[in-house]
Amino acid sequence: MSAEQIWDDECDVLVVGSGGGALTGAYTAAREGLSVILVEATDRFGGTTAYSGGGMWFPCNAALRKAGDDDTLEDAKTYYYSVVGDRTPRELQDAFLDNGAPLVDYLESDDDFEFMVYPWPDYFGSAPKAKATGRHIMMMPLRPEQLGSLRDSLRPPLPTDRAGQPLPDLIGGGQALIGRLLLALSKQESADLRLNTVCDELVRDGGAVVGAVVVQDGVRRRIRARRGVLIASGGFERNQEMRAKYGVPGDARDAMGPAGNLGKAIQAGIDVGADVDLMSEAWWSPGITHPDGTSTFSLWFTGGIFVDDSGERFVNESWAYDRLGRVVIEKIEEGRVTLPFWMIYDDRAGERPPVRSTSVPLGETEAYREAGLWVSAPTLAELAEKIGVPAENLERTVARFNEFAKRDKDDDFQRGDEPYDRAFAEGGSPLVPIENAPFHAVAFGISDLGTKGGLRTDTRARVLDASGQVIKGLYAAGNSMAAASGTVYPGGGNPIGSCMVFSHLAALDMAAQR
Repeated sequence: MSAEQIWDDECDVLVVGSGGGALTGAYTAAREGLSVILVEATDRFGGTTAYSGGGMWFPCNAALRKAGDDDTLEDAKTYYYSVVGDRTPRELQDAFLDNGAPLVDYLESDDDFEFMVYPWPDYFGSAPKAKATGRHIMMMPLRPEQLGSLRDSLRPPLPTDRAGQPLPDLIGGGQALIGRLLLALSKQESADLRLNTVCDELVRDGGAVVGAVVVQDGVRRRIRARRGVLIASGGFERNQEMRAKYGVPGDARDAMGPAGNLGKAIQAGIDVGADVDLMSEAWWSPGITHPDGTSTFSLWFTGGIFVDDSGERFVNESWAYDRLGRVVIEKIEEGRVTLPFWMIYDDRAGERPPVRSTSVPLGETEAYREAGLWVSAPTLAELAEKIGVPAENLERTVARFNEFAKRDKDDDFQRGDEPYDRAFAEGGSPLVPIENAPFHAVAFGISDLGTKGGLRTDTRARVLDASGQVIKGLYAAGNSMAAASGTVYPGGGNPIGSCMVFSHLAALDMAAQR
């Protein structure tokens, strides 16, 4: 498109998206004296962050230091490098690692932000310099009256949004992160936040992006961005066609991102010459399957084992969700697992599955039974027949696992050897015997927290073209950016933390322009 057109709006910085990263970028830009227009495609602010626990993985930050943390940035880098490897540029990894703590300082200088430590083990507990208590913080919860009418524009948590449950009395987790950012932005007169506004295309003038065309409440508008456009609108996990194009395993219906995460802004970046990377990747998780056919992000297993099509264990069931999900995908590709796959458990706690967090609350037991998703039998052999696995294998698998449970030592998959494995067992053993009839099986699929492939960037979040050159005026962060962590998930809060850091760096870079 020609830049010689009539602009409907002008600003210094245009931010696309409204999750933790996008709002951090908008806040930073406004605080640095720039005029900001932020556009959100849906009718609520918050993106996937609003559904999340709201954790941030920022090594050596002030909140951790106040709690007595003695971690060093050198140790944090040793850990991060060891698990991420060389899949992404080392300088990009350093840009994240070096700037998390300064971002916390920047935000804490504003009274609207208050952090708390939330111990959460690093996800690769055997890697060098992994921390059993993690490098994880969250925003302090808010009371509803602190947020006031702003809560009406905040995307509600998943149990409310997808299951109709009442809003919680306290605003915590990802809700608190988004709520505090909205509160701080509401005091910045130069920030204009718009709902129901989709970024349709970017406007490029020569070698620079100078604005965008958006559709606001059905009306096309041209917005000029004098300093730049920041794309931080999440991934494309809810776009089945785009998933298929780039070979992303799983199904759009099983993704946990909001329905508006269709990748339109990522595609707009591609259309103006942006390079992409990691496009087949996502933040994975096993997902318990519901009667409506969806499988939702699940963790906090207090028992049970997963079995493949042969009725045999194939993974450490207590691994962090992304590690576990990646093994499931690997076994599907090998032909060892077909969906659904099954968790086997006994009746010590009743028929309901030993899964404490399913993102969307479980419904009535009978509905899962009638859908064939929860299966019970008086013997393991009969259970095996009902779920279509060899009875002899299932019986042998359970007997072997029970021996491991007696010794609290898993010789096959080392379940319980790392701190995260025991995080949901209060430090005790995650190896719970399967011995009390009747025996049960629950169906699982593959879920994700969003795709993690997107526009390739440099250390200042500037988008690069296929030759590695900066596309002036275009920035990306979060799940719209090819993840700095590559193909792994180093620790809880890494996606949100990275999104916030690179959005902050993008805004600072735009503020530094003359």
